[in-house]
Amino acid sequence: MAAMLEVENIHSYYGHIHALKNLSLNINEGEIVTLIGGNGAGKSTTLRTISGLMKPRKGSIRLQDEELTRLLPHKIVEKGVVQVPEGRRVFGRLTVVENLEMGAFACRDGKLNRDNLDRVFTLFPRLLERRKQVAGTLSGGEQQMLAMGRALMANPKVLLLDEPSMGLAPVLVDDIFETIEKLHQGGTTILLVEQNARMALQVADRGYVIQTGVVVLSDSAQNLRKNEMVRKAYMGEN
Repeated sequence: MAAMLEVENIHSYYGHIHALKNLSLNINEGEIVTLIGGNGAGKSTTLRTISGLMKPRKGSIRLQDEELTRLLPHKIVEKGVVQVPEGRRVFGRLTVVENLEMGAFACRDGKLNRDNLDRVFTLFPRLLERRKQVAGTLSGGEQQMLAMGRALMANPKVLLLDEPSMGLAPVLVDDIFETIEKLHQGGTTILLVEQNARMALQVADRGYVIQTGVVVLSDSAQNLRKNEMVRKAYMGEN
């Protein structure tokens, strides 16, 4: 299986704070890889660094062997690495369809955009029902669907999901993870950051555990679910 995204020996900083310390991970084509850790561990910082929103002082980020490290964020999106941000961040005054069209800003292929829109509405029938509704009036779960749909409009090679279940009711969490599994089955490569470690490890192929900016453990999701440290620290088991 070919490596789609490789992050190698990354060091990222917030001012003088050393947030990521020699962090490495890789995602193979078609995999879901999850990044697990407590608050402040560096999970979102990892995604921000991959997306180009933060520039590492050292290290390399490659998509299919193409260096991304010094590219601007919108150029990284054009290459195919697309993030669904924590907190959804939809354009509240635009309609559902207008938000989705914003996701396709870098694509000039009208047919591909139409195909992607059909795909989004198939994945999220509720967005089709609310396509003319102003996004700011949607429920939290609907806004999460919209944020994911907007990212899919960019035709991603790698989808970065940052806390997709945050703040959602349990029934909506199940819906979101069901959608993540459908994307996986369709061949989408996903890097998933998720506070709900139990759910994340159920859908993922592999996982990395990060503490204070350092990867302390990596293994198959199946083995991580059985790992005593993971179970105690991140699944609330005694």
